[in-house]
Amino acid sequence: MLSEKIRAKQSIKNIRERYEYYQNVPERGLVINGRPALTQIIPEKAGDFVLVTVRDPLCAYDRDPAKIIADKMEHSELIGSSGMFTSYTGEYKGARITVVSGGSGSPEMELILYDYMEYTDAHTFLRVGGSGGIGDEVKPGDVVISSGIVREEGMTKAYIPAAYPAASHYEVVTSMVQAAEGLNAPYHVGTTVSVDSDFIGGGRPGVGGYMQPWNIEFAGIYNRAGVLNGDRESAAIVTLSALFGRRGGSVCSVADNLCTGEKFDAGSGHNFAIDIALEGCYLLNEMDRQKKKHGKRYWHAGLCNGKEIKDEKI
Repeated sequence: MLSEKIRAKQSIKNIRERYEYYQNVPERGLVINGRPALTQIIPEKAGDFVLVTVRDPLCAYDRDPAKIIADKMEHSELIGSSGMFTSYTGEYKGARITVVSGGSGSPEMELILYDYMEYTDAHTFLRVGGSGGIGDEVKPGDVVISSGIVREEGMTKAYIPAAYPAASHYEVVTSMVQAAEGLNAPYHVGTTVSVDSDFIGGGRPGVGGYMQPWNIEFAGIYNRAGVLNGDRESAAIVTLSALFGRRGGSVCSVADNLCTGEKFDAGSGHNFAIDIALEGCYLLNEMDRQKKKHGKRYWHAGLCNGKEIKDEKI
C-alpha cells in the first residue's frame, strides 16, 4: 500500500522519532467500527480514481452531487456514509471511479484525502466543482482545467511551505483536455487560485460591504498574472496528491467573472465539468493500460502512435 511505503521512508522515520507525542495518537488516524472515522468507507471498494465534490448550491445540484455522478456510472454502490461525507464507487467505460461529496474548503478536503490516501491505493484524485472567473477570457459556462494552483489557502501550508508548487499531473491535464475536445466543451487550461475566504479573501465584499485595503488588490493581482479562476479546494487536492505519490488535478465550471463583471449563473457549465471528469478518467485508464503494455512509467504520445489515446488498440 502506498501509505506504508511513505511510512517506511527513512526520512519520515527520522522525523517521527523526534516527535515526543507520536505514541499518543493512532498511527493511521481515528477508526469507528473498523472503518476510517471521517468517511466510513470500505477501503477495498474504493476505485482507482477519486472525484471530490462539494455539496455546493452554486452548482445548482438538485441532490447529493456524489449520487448525481454515481448515477452516470455502471454498477455504482454506496461505499461510505458518515454524515459528513458520502462516497460511491462505480465503473465508467471500464474505469473504476469513486466519487465523494462533502463540505467545502481545504480543511474539508484534507479529511477526505487522509482517509483515502491512508487506507486505499487510489492513484488519481480530481477536484470537480464550481468556481469564479478571474481571467478576462473566462466566461460563465466555461470550464477550467487547472495546470497549476496558487496556494492562497492555509491548510496545505501546514504540510509544506508555499514555495512548493501545486502542479497538476501532466497526464491528468492531457486526458481532461482530450475529454473536453471530444465533448466540444468550452474550456481553458491554466492557473487557478485557491483561497480560504469565499468573500473578502477572494475579492468579494463581506457583510455590509466590509473590506480592507489588502482585499481590494486580490482580483487585480491575479487577473494581471493571468490566473483564470478561483476556488477553495483545488490546492488541497493537487498539493496533497503530489506529496503522497498520487496524480492530482482539477476541473471546474465557471459561474461568473469578478473582473469582467459577467453575472452569476448558478450551475452554468457544470454538466460539462462532470462529463469531462468522467471521460477524462476513462482516458487516463487507457493511458495507464498503454504504459503497462509498453513497460513505461510515464505516458507520452508515442505510446499511441500519434493517434488519440482512445484510438489505440490494447
